[in-house]
Amino acid sequence: MKNVNLTVNGVAVTVPEGTRILDAAIKAGFKIPTLCYMKDLCNESSCRVCVVEIKNNRKLMTACSTVVSEGMEVLTNTPKVRAARKITLELLLSNHHKDCLSCVRSGKCELQSLATEYGCDAEKYGGELNSYDVDDATEYLVRDNNKCILCRRCVAACNKVQSVGVIDAGNRGFATRIGSPFDKNLDQVPCVACGQCINVCPTGALREKSSIAAVEKLLADNTKTVIVGTAPSVRAALGEEFGYPMGTDTEGKMVAALKAIGFDKVFDVDMAADMTIMEEGTEFLARLNDKNAVMPMITSCSAGWIRFIEYNYPELLPNLSTCKSPQQMFGAIMKTYYAKKNGIDPKDIAVVTIMPCIAKKFELTRDDQSAAGLPDVDESLTTRELARMIKNYGIDFRSLDAKAQFDDPIGKGSTAGLIFGATGGVMEAALRTVAETVIGEKLEKLDFTAVRGTKGIKEASVTLNGKTINVAVASGLSNARKIMDEIKAGKSKYHFIEIMACPGGCVNGGGQPIVDAQTRNVADVAKTRAKVLYGKDKKNTLRKSHENPIVKTLYDEYFGKPNSHVAHEVLHTSYVARKKY
Repeated sequence: MKNVNLTVNGVAVTVPEGTRILDAAIKAGFKIPTLCYMKDLCNESSCRVCVVEIKNNRKLMTACSTVVSEGMEVLTNTPKVRAARKITLELLLSNHHKDCLSCVRSGKCELQSLATEYGCDAEKYGGELNSYDVDDATEYLVRDNNKCILCRRCVAACNKVQSVGVIDAGNRGFATRIGSPFDKNLDQVPCVACGQCINVCPTGALREKSSIAAVEKLLADNTKTVIVGTAPSVRAALGEEFGYPMGTDTEGKMVAALKAIGFDKVFDVDMAADMTIMEEGTEFLARLNDKNAVMPMITSCSAGWIRFIEYNYPELLPNLSTCKSPQQMFGAIMKTYYAKKNGIDPKDIAVVTIMPCIAKKFELTRDDQSAAGLPDVDESLTTRELARMIKNYGIDFRSLDAKAQFDDPIGKGSTAGLIFGATGGVMEAALRTVAETVIGEKLEKLDFTAVRGTKGIKEASVTLNGKTINVAVASGLSNARKIMDEIKAGKSKYHFIEIMACPGGCVNGGGQPIVDAQTRNVADVAKTRAKVLYGKDKKNTLRKSHENPIVKTLYDEYFGKPNSHVAHEVLHTSYVARKKY
């Protein structure tokens, strides 16, 4: 590819032909602000915050869409450029409900940050102000168009990345707003609750529905034993909310914070992930050896993915594993085995989970998600909500004990369960157990690297006792759709498939800390966070689900064996076909 030479603010830089000014400026060491643009997602050129001057060009040009040319001289911070950006920001603020002090995005709002940076007068341009009803009809998400700046990042995430397509821009001119078909609320359309729209929103126009007050009410109830369980990927991202660099492992501090908040027991959902592997792996082997079984088998850990298949491919629901997700298994075990073991009435146990996902809030309300006649899980908080609780409780996160440990006996999980947080992790964990179960001897190599990485679709073949097993891993629902269309057409070559709703897996879940566009334009968020999980896995001695002593105890004392009648009663579920409209 031909290279192009140019200067940015007098700094010479060489970039490949076809590069945009924005990327050339980053290479030269200069930051250009953006609101509508986000790398690999959205390039609307609509906000015009990224305008720059080009020598001998009378017009200001948008850096996110203008391609470099040989000898181009770009100026990114002249008085003319800064003045234009300031006016644009003040015009955006003129139609923005500025209740910043009570907004969950205060301090992490890209509009707020730029307005501060450019010294904007929020009241400079008065006049008519749009006013919209807040859509809070779902269990998991709130849409407030009063804070929307029409960047359309959410539309790109929903349509391009997830292929769900339940939101778009409607009307024209001043009346333009983001909405769902036929002006329906989100609970009336096939939204899958993935939360990727929240992750890319630059303001507080989209946010998760908070469960903090409900959790605080449980903690204040002296009749309840309140148990909390943390998902694998939370420890890989929580630190970002407290100033730690992306990719910092804060497991110990997370545990210490939960104990300081007042939970009676702090356990690790990694243990339930190990149980998922035992149940799912056994189910897969049974299907593999039954010529009449429905194949390929597809994993069922991702709540957003389950909602997606129920809406879009109901005829393929028999392909799903019947296993509950690790979150729901965790709650079910707490209210059956743990309650019995400790002589606690299940109705006196409240289970709270900390998840990287807003779809987990919806999952609590699904049918067939109960044990002992009670909901498996009572409340689910996102990583972001946990960070807010820690701050609200006046806990100095950075000073907490970095070596704090989960409580016994349920706090022990293998790192096979831990890597569930990254795309490919469920498949790799399953292969470790399935391979040893079939072969009957220990694997010399536990790393199935072919299913690692953030590529949208990965595939591999594993030979077990002379039989080739073809597996696939997909993250992001547009990639899932490709695989499902193959199965539907009868063209799939796979035996076992892992699907995660969020691109890159749970580390990039819809409930994880917000990462602004400037950072996303230069960093691979999912890859950076996943390194935490794989780093811990590499160093650990307990790397297989079937070797977890807690798992062995659970089967010895309560479930008998994987896929037993008791296991099916407590750890498995069913699915329903959902009508799109």
